[in-house]
Amino acid sequence: MKPFELEIPVGKITGLRQGHASAPKVLALHGWLDNAASFVPMAPYLQDIELVAVDLPGHGSSTHLPPGIAYTFELAVLHVLDMADALGWNEFHLLGHSMGAGIASLVAASAPERVQSLVCIEALGGLADVAENTALRMRESVAASRAMAHKPLRVFPDIAPAIKARMVANSLSEPVARLLVERGLKQVPGGFQWRTDQRLTVPTWLRPVDAQIEDVLTHIACPTQVVFAQPAQPYLPDDVRQRYVAQLKQGTLHLFEGTHHLHMEMPAEIANVIGCTFGKSSQKP
Repeated sequence: MKPFELEIPVGKITGLRQGHASAPKVLALHGWLDNAASFVPMAPYLQDIELVAVDLPGHGSSTHLPPGIAYTFELAVLHVLDMADALGWNEFHLLGHSMGAGIASLVAASAPERVQSLVCIEALGGLADVAENTALRMRESVAASRAMAHKPLRVFPDIAPAIKARMVANSLSEPVARLLVERGLKQVPGGFQWRTDQRLTVPTWLRPVDAQIEDVLTHIACPTQVVFAQPAQPYLPDDVRQRYVAQLKQGTLHLFEGTHHLHMEMPAEIANVIGCTFGKSSQKP
């Protein structure tokens, strides 16, 4: 995959891409605090598509949102459409992992005329909460945001501790963690710091209730492949994710024994699902 840059209204977007303009156009959206390297392991198996993996705003080397502008899913949807416009894509396919899958779901529901098909890995629609937690979530978000100005960024003397931290936090193998960390760090005096905007760690101000997510999913018109790891993540129990998939008009569920980053740890198997959706997959020799 080769590096590239785009300019959208909010600023510079960086990423990695491969493929030819005549192939199916696939925009790939990574998970929370990850970056475009999330899709590098699958790239050799996806030679028959034009794969464009972006660093979402605040991640990788892409622009951070200006002070006073919060990272919200509403803005993320608009940023994705801006990226497609900058690429010259009127219609395109979407591939998302975790947070990126949630964003991709919202794009497909809110701009159905532009999304030809959708693959969601380890998320679908978003995370719900009950109405009774509304004020509590707001208080947690405000407190975390106000404290952010006084929170110094950690400096790693070299990249090894950062790799180990990602391995522990996300149950990643060393090669997979290294891919994300090497793209996610910048060199500073005394070592390395995350490029990621620390404001992304502020708890979400407001989450939808379950019925709103179901309504979003019923309005996704395009063919949708959903990939989940087993066992399920605690924040999205298996009964909930099964119910969400059932709301899709053209949805198919695929379950694999694995971890949250299964698309990086077992790329050939997951790429086969993606290839069958977007176009014929090419196996690495």
